[in-house]
Amino acid sequence: MKTQLAVNSEIYSSVELSDGKAPEWVELIPAGPNVVGRDGRAWLFDDFAYQSVQSNFASRAIELPIDWEHATQRRAPLGEDAPAGAWIKQLDTRNGALWGQVEWTPRGALQVENKEYRFLSPVFDYDIETTRIVRLVSAALTNIPNFLMTALNQEQMENVPVKPSPELLKLLGLPDTATEEQVFTATTEKLKSTAQALNNESANLDRFVPRADYNALEARATNAEQALGEFKKAEHTKAVDAVITAATQAGKITPATVEYHRAMCQDEAGLTRFKAFVDAAPIVADPTKLGERKPDNLATALNAEEQKVASLLGMSEAEFIKGKA
Repeated sequence: MKTQLAVNSEIYSSVELSDGKAPEWVELIPAGPNVVGRDGRAWLFDDFAYQSVQSNFASRAIELPIDWEHATQRRAPLGEDAPAGAWIKQLDTRNGALWGQVEWTPRGALQVENKEYRFLSPVFDYDIETTRIVRLVSAALTNIPNFLMTALNQEQMENVPVKPSPELLKLLGLPDTATEEQVFTATTEKLKSTAQALNNESANLDRFVPRADYNALEARATNAEQALGEFKKAEHTKAVDAVITAATQAGKITPATVEYHRAMCQDEAGLTRFKAFVDAAPIVADPTKLGERKPDNLATALNAEEQKVASLLGMSEAEFIKGKA
């Protein structure tokens, strides 16, 4: 099976207070078997899905975070802070819905009790062929949910390079083989020269750029900068995955500690420290290939940025996912 991560404030549930206090148990995924978001996307959450989610949670043997606005997927890959507001300690099913026993941090509990945050949104993996939910990844406090229950589905974005348009390359005087960094640099210089011309009252009118063209160029520069940031983030994620996989196969770390080490590699400094640790660490477990045994036919729902790219390319969500694979 091929799995895909769903992360986009698409399903949610309200956080009900218990005697004015943050609740000990919260709903994470609404009752199935069909779970449908307000944006029309749907997933399968039946008895088999619950067993899979529960089994994955037990095998990982770590508590899952409840953060703010999916910071674990959005901010952590960029090396920014992604603190937890609570920790999911145990899972259970109630009338077909997935519930979690949580331990709130002081800050998380206070914001829930003050009603600064009212909803939860889950992040989960699902089978791309059957749409069956197979693993809970995390959850987030949010005020803009999609499901009318406890859930938020959002996922770590994969690297989808955005090729600059031929018109932009021509405008910047760059070849078709120009990189994102070259496009960004050229666009920045173009904007600077344009701004100088607009601010120079004595400049010849022939040197001025129409406002519409300036706005279009500025928007393209912003898009190029965002694409470059996503590309660098994806490359860092690939490097972390490669080092952790090699360390696991060599027996330098155990599968149970993979997520711990991954969290320590959120930035370049952390990755460098982990590489040094692996080089010096003794073999603590027999080399294993369990990490290579991944379910087939699993995929991840497109996030908002990927949906926009697919729309611009005239591709359906399924076609876009196949292209990424």
